[in-house]
Amino acid sequence: MDRLAAAREARARQDWQACVDALAVAGTQTGDPAAEAERLELLADAAWWLGRLDDCVDARERAYLLYDELRDDRRAGQCAVWLYEHHCFRANPAIAGVWLRRARRALDADEDCAEFGALLLREAELAHGHGDLEVATELAERGVALGRRLRHADLEAEALQTLGRVLIDGGRPAEGLALLDDAMLFVLDSRLSPYSTGKVYCSLISACEQLSDLSRAAEWTAATARWAERHQFSVFPGLCRVHHAATLQSRGQWAEAEAEATRACNELAGVNLPNAATGWAEIGDIRRRLGDLEAAEAAFIQADRLCGQPRSGLALLRLAQGRPDVATSIITEALENAGWNRLARAKLLPARAQIAIAAADLSAATAAVDELETIADAFDSVGLQAATLTARGRVQLAQGDTAACATLRNAVARWTDLGVPYEVATARTLLGQACRHVGDEPGAASAFDAARQLFDDLGVRLDARGPAASGNPSPLPAGLTAREAEVLRLVAAGQTNKEVAAALFLSDKTIARHLSNIFTKAGVSTRAAATAFAFENDMIHGGA
Repeated sequence: MDRLAAAREARARQDWQACVDALAVAGTQTGDPAAEAERLELLADAAWWLGRLDDCVDARERAYLLYDELRDDRRAGQCAVWLYEHHCFRANPAIAGVWLRRARRALDADEDCAEFGALLLREAELAHGHGDLEVATELAERGVALGRRLRHADLEAEALQTLGRVLIDGGRPAEGLALLDDAMLFVLDSRLSPYSTGKVYCSLISACEQLSDLSRAAEWTAATARWAERHQFSVFPGLCRVHHAATLQSRGQWAEAEAEATRACNELAGVNLPNAATGWAEIGDIRRRLGDLEAAEAAFIQADRLCGQPRSGLALLRLAQGRPDVATSIITEALENAGWNRLARAKLLPARAQIAIAAADLSAATAAVDELETIADAFDSVGLQAATLTARGRVQLAQGDTAACATLRNAVARWTDLGVPYEVATARTLLGQACRHVGDEPGAASAFDAARQLFDDLGVRLDARGPAASGNPSPLPAGLTAREAEVLRLVAAGQTNKEVAAALFLSDKTIARHLSNIFTKAGVSTRAAATAFAFENDMIHGGA
């Protein structure tokens, strides 16, 4: 019993390894099934936070059996709820469903307890996933009311986030986000358990991603990252890191985004395969945007191995590889899988429009943009509205419609306000093409130059994106970009990477990446050979 007390104290201070150590010594010598059931529950909690999901499930199942034998329905029901949750993390929906039904049988006659509230919320999440928003709303509202009546902070906060997500998907984003903010107050007041804290954090950031509320996501991800550092081996930090990587990518911090996504993949491997796959897909998308198609392919293969499902990033990769038919098949299947969920569809429709244009199917592209516009307006999302303008501009450009210039200027302004450089550069590239179409060469040159500058700063290989994406082919030798030419001239003048970085107001990492691209394009492997290449091509004094 002293060891159980030590384990309880370790759990209270969130020292999970100390909790496991104390329980390992406690053993089962007392012959007290209630004490053994508690020991197993404590062990399951600690194993979960240490990322040992197999040990967690094993201990939780044994605890359930003991509580069931003891006719302790509340604790048996709570164990069943947790086992539902664990098997959802493992992507075992059939097994998870059995445990949820067991929880309902155990708790059906005892509705005035937090354990029953936990059951209501899982049933609400299940109804939400099936698109039955009316049932999900009713269950979540009951959870909120019960949490408040019992003055149970974890239950109330989790119920608020559940209800908030349901309302957002039901087309009431302002109300839903307000509830998520209410749930976050419990976090800021340090009133929640670690699990509820992680659930509310991840849910709010995920909602921001759904709505393309990039500034709100950035505001909360810093707090999420600080919390995750205190729980380095569990599922929730891994899930939060996937969301954090997406936010970093949107801000153009691609090296940091890939590092965060890679860490998430490592933490989630063998624990939560769907989200580990999402992490690999995030890495694939970063590499695709950088123009490293081979490395992007490798990341998407990893994602497919873990959880095969169609993704917009993979569809765009196939398009970049010159395979529009395959890209069309992938994005079509992804939209079918999104089903009723309008916000999930909104994330796919820009790619659908882009791929349809490449396949010369302008009617399909127009339909995709029309649907996207309807969703963006319904949810009053600035990010989705910016995506709509870019997609609409693509279609107008493909149709030869002179209105493309005005549409794309608006898109550039919206993306600039949101602070997302890759989308700004893409919209500027399209604007350059639209200006050229109407004979505005100065406007085209200005748009292309601004786009190249942004792409260079991000480290994007424009040659991998194709001539349609980069405007005029570069007149520089070996396909060097303007920024790479600047870097090469300074290197040829004898400057170090640090000096070049200072002269161009870039980071050392960015200069190293540019130099690597220069070596590859020029077919050289040393700075001396690169310098010789610059002299041979008359680049030292700014010549072509």
